[in-house]
Formats: sequence, structure tokens, C-alpha cells
Amino acid sequence: MKFPGCFFVTGTDTGVGKTVVCALLAAGLGASYWKPVQSGAVHGLDSSLVAEWAGLEPRRILPESYILNDPLSPHLAAERQGVHIRPENITVPSVREILIIEGAGGIMVPLNQDLLILDWVKSLAVPVLIVAPNRLGVINHTLMTISVLRHAEISVMGVILNNGINNDHLRSIEHFGRVRVLAQVDHFHQLSRHSLQARFVECFG
Repeated sequence: MKFPGCFFVTGTDTGVGKTVVCALLAAGLGASYWKPVQSGAVHGLDSSLVAEWAGLEPRRILPESYILNDPLSPHLAAERQGVHIRPENITVPSVREILIIEGAGGIMVPLNQDLLILDWVKSLAVPVLIVAPNRLGVINHTLMTISVLRHAEISVMGVILNNGINNDHLRSIEHFGRVRVLAQVDHFHQLSRHSLQARFVECFG
């Protein structure tokens, strides 16, 4: 498939594997990666994981706009740190390659005390890729995420079902969500540039 020059990756929840999927896409597309708001930095940076797993050269890892220590919603982590997240300070970098932007948690997560991530993504005017975990509840959570994005008039690029194969989930999400499931990504035994590139070819041709 043809990927757009810039797109935003959101999840149906936190901990659904967005960062692994971003690494998969970065390795396969030769893309650049940017996580503008990183919370939970006390446990490490997602950008460091993507760089390691996908074998990205340093210039293709764009610096975070905000690094927040606590593993909380950005607005709460920022509040604890005495920081106010200002969307005007989050400027999309210009790169030569495709740019993958990873969000924090789901699309309805508060960015600050006034705005949701949804509001900031709408201002970007880029399509959104939804990562959903292939487990019980995925149909409901994915359809709700699609509904919220469409209500906000944000383009839904498609869905990637992560951590397993379930064709019943795929068919239901495509039918009721009127959306393409772009791939089902099974569990990885090892994350490396080679394994990610090989899986990218399997999933996307």
C-alpha cells in the first residue's frame, strides 16, 4: 500500500503496542519518527526503543517537545512536573522521509487542562492510523475510536490489529467501521531491524 508523507499513530488505549508498530513502520518505510509528548520517561523514552528496534540513524529520531517523568496522562504528568503543555510549542518537524508521529495513549487523552490530543491532531490535518490490540473488546474500542475521529472530521487512514491474528475481529471492524484493517501483526519473538523489515514485507507487501 502507499503510505502518506506524514501520519499520526494513536491507540485504542494505552499499552496496545503503538511503539512496536511505529518501529515496524519506520523500519519498513525508511521513515523518521517523532513522539512530541513523552510521559513515563522515568521508564525510558519510546524514541530510544524505536531507534534501537528499527535501527534508525540519529537524524531520523526527532526530539520530543515535552518529556514528562510520570507514567500518567500528559496533563497530569505535566501538572506534577510544574509544566504547562502548549500546543503552539509543538511544531511538526520538516523531514525528507515519511514522518510517523506517535501519540500518547488514546485519542481522547487530555493534552493539557483545556485540550485533548484529539484537538491537537485535528489542527495537524494529517490522517490517523489506529493501533488496536487483537483481544476481547477490540471491536468496541476500535469502533468508538473511529467514531470519535470521524465526528471530529479527521481522516482515518486505517487500523492495524496488533499482537495476534483474529479474522473475526478484522471482518467486524471493517464491516461496522467502514474502514480498512491494513494488517494484523502477530507477536514478535525478537525485535530487530531485520525482524521488523521482514514482518513489514509480510504485512504490507
